[in-house]
Amino acid sequence: MTDHHAEAPLAPTTGEHAGELSKKGLSAGTVGLIGAVVIGISCIAPAYTFTAAVGPTASVVGLQVPAIILVGFIPMLLVAFGYRELNRAMPDSGTSFTWASRAFGPWIGWMAGWGLVSATILVLSNLAGIAVEFLFLLIAQLTGNESIASLAHETWINIAVCLLFMLGATTISYRDMQTTQKLQYFLVSFQVLVLLFFAGSAIVQASSGGGFDPTPFDWSWFNPFAVSSFGAFAAGLSLSIFIFWGWDVTLTMNEETKDPEKTPGRAATVTVLTIVSLYLLLAIAMIMFAGVGDGALGLGNEAIQENVFFHLSGPILGPLAFLVSLAVLTSSASSLQSTFVSPARTLLAMGHYGALPSKFAQVSPRFFTPGYATIVSAVVASAFYAVMRFLSEDVLWDTITALGMMICFYYGLTAFACVWYFRKQWFDSVRSFFFTLLFPLVGGVILAILFVTTLVDSMDPDYGSGSNVAGVGLVFVLGVTVILVGVAVMIWQAVKRPAFFRGETLSIDAPSSLRRR
Repeated sequence: MTDHHAEAPLAPTTGEHAGELSKKGLSAGTVGLIGAVVIGISCIAPAYTFTAAVGPTASVVGLQVPAIILVGFIPMLLVAFGYRELNRAMPDSGTSFTWASRAFGPWIGWMAGWGLVSATILVLSNLAGIAVEFLFLLIAQLTGNESIASLAHETWINIAVCLLFMLGATTISYRDMQTTQKLQYFLVSFQVLVLLFFAGSAIVQASSGGGFDPTPFDWSWFNPFAVSSFGAFAAGLSLSIFIFWGWDVTLTMNEETKDPEKTPGRAATVTVLTIVSLYLLLAIAMIMFAGVGDGALGLGNEAIQENVFFHLSGPILGPLAFLVSLAVLTSSASSLQSTFVSPARTLLAMGHYGALPSKFAQVSPRFFTPGYATIVSAVVASAFYAVMRFLSEDVLWDTITALGMMICFYYGLTAFACVWYFRKQWFDSVRSFFFTLLFPLVGGVILAILFVTTLVDSMDPDYGSGSNVAGVGLVFVLGVTVILVGVAVMIWQAVKRPAFFRGETLSIDAPSSLRRR
């Protein structure tokens, strides 16, 4: 029988390699373990993420911020184990899309891919917006002219500079992974060093009796049971899931890493452990220095919560305060660039397996990167940002909250895909039981509960920024719209490209138990 897929390198459906995954023309072996960890840390963007998340978290849980960071870290670690197992069995750049398709079939797989792509495109637009604000803040700090910072709130200036950031990030992402890695080594090292310097200075000052509201360190900060209510606990959890999001980029690069079965999984684990350590250190330093009250510099003060690092940088670092703004700027700019890796490679896989037009499967002949998919991601993210910014600033903040739902959606689906895909191997060994059944199942269930909780809570018109559409919270409307648009596009693709949806290009599979062989 001739292979009728010769012109499109899909997963073969006949012959001895039936159902196997196939290469997509990306440059193999260009990313090592350290490179993957650096890109993972960059994608999470610790400086940018934590400056926006630590204040609201402290308002909800008080001194228990370190406990909530640890609790939020647990589902991420459990899901990361599931990702690691799936990657070991099927290293494929489509990650969530490919794995959910293999476990649950093309329809659920397509939606998992949509969840990943829509979440990353939503956050791309937001990262560019943050980079713009910090660029003007930094210029204002260096020149001593505070009025410059307000230029970021001029809609046209904001959108224009934002599109320039997008253009720069797209250009670098379009070039090879080597360019991405070199740039990231520099940006991530700078960001982490500034954060360590900031934390160290805060702890030293607080220990010697300085600081705004010096609070002596106490191990009880790590006790999650001291949080006042379950509502506060859930709110803190969803915030902490947002601060860890992005480590899965290490797995999206699996076809470009050295030793693709092992390196991406290891990189994901190392990334998550590094980030949790950094966050705990920063949380402890900031609580010791400023306390969690609602005084001028207290973490509970709503006036400083949008950007805590900026407000504390002067009192802690004095004349070197501009370093913190520079760190957050490099954090959001480097994350903008590394976040492109995920949607571009997922779209590449979707095009490759026939779930989207074959144009998405095009790889740049010069740079061996998913050129077309990268450009499409950039154009959609830029258009989304410009339209949303023009409508209202609230809408952009609400998209970040809606983003939390999308993250829970596709991470949860992937965790369940791991559980179901390996169902015949659950009881092969103790290791198998923990890593293919228990850990991903618990992680997936926690994320599913959070997804449903956020969905229900966000119907309240006061949720998020307080904007609503016909009495229903804007966050709910945004989250549900993104999912419904995905369903509509999926049905349209199913009519135009039935082969994928019939399971011809990516078949359902479940590896048999190793014991019975």
